[in-house]
Amino acid sequence: MVLTNPSIREHGSDIPRLGERTRSILHYGDQLTGRSPHLEALHLQEAPGGRTLPRYRWSDPSGKPVYRIGIFAGIHGDEPSGVVAALQILDHLSQEADLGRFHEIYVYPVCNPWGFDANRREGESGKDLNRCFWGEAEQEEEAEVRLLEQELRAKAFDAIIALHTDDTSEGIYGYVNGSTLTRHLLEPALQAASSILPRDIRPEIDTHQADYSIITGGYKGILSAPPDQHPKPVEIIFEPPHHAPFGLQVDAHLAALKEILHLFPQISSQGMDI
Repeated sequence: MVLTNPSIREHGSDIPRLGERTRSILHYGDQLTGRSPHLEALHLQEAPGGRTLPRYRWSDPSGKPVYRIGIFAGIHGDEPSGVVAALQILDHLSQEADLGRFHEIYVYPVCNPWGFDANRREGESGKDLNRCFWGEAEQEEEAEVRLLEQELRAKAFDAIIALHTDDTSEGIYGYVNGSTLTRHLLEPALQAASSILPRDIRPEIDTHQADYSIITGGYKGILSAPPDQHPKPVEIIFEPPHHAPFGLQVDAHLAALKEILHLFPQISSQGMDI
């Protein structure tokens, strides 16, 4: 497999194997890159004519990024509010430069283009792509998973944030993994988002034990850092309720993302004191 990282500035309609919904995301995202010198379109392509994943890079205007953060959305194709929020955070970064201070941010707004275009949870093979990471060889036949695993290895992110929605939840909640600092970021993110949607405070959420809207652990095979990455990055999954009004889902995602980006440098620098 040949992995290329070209800066594709053409409209999404020029990229093969993408449907109309993903092309519209590319079109909007690529327009944003034309408005900010600190934002680049660096779309991932497996090979000429192969799978393509939208990818955007934001870099601190001061030219001194310290922390590398990955934001991932749309791994489940029927959860579009995270896709929209992932694009909108790029727009917020362009307008609020301090939000990206000390950060190099990679945004992957549509990690499952086929599912997004078909409004289906799974990938084209019928598998749930968010159960196929870092598994057996037959699980990693999914092109999108291979591309994302290569990215996760190559970038060695300091923080990985995955945006989802849950059609069984009664409010916002999140998963924490990786660094011990993670909970200290998710809690204020939940507080910020709770001004938009209520927290799900049940003791069991999504079949997992929860501690006031926070679940530690999760399912095997989810999008995450390489198992051998050290030190472990912050890993957060944020989940608004799928049945909430769409605009409120997007706003909750944005509130959580902005709080995490705002607090990450401070909490990371003070990590030894926590």
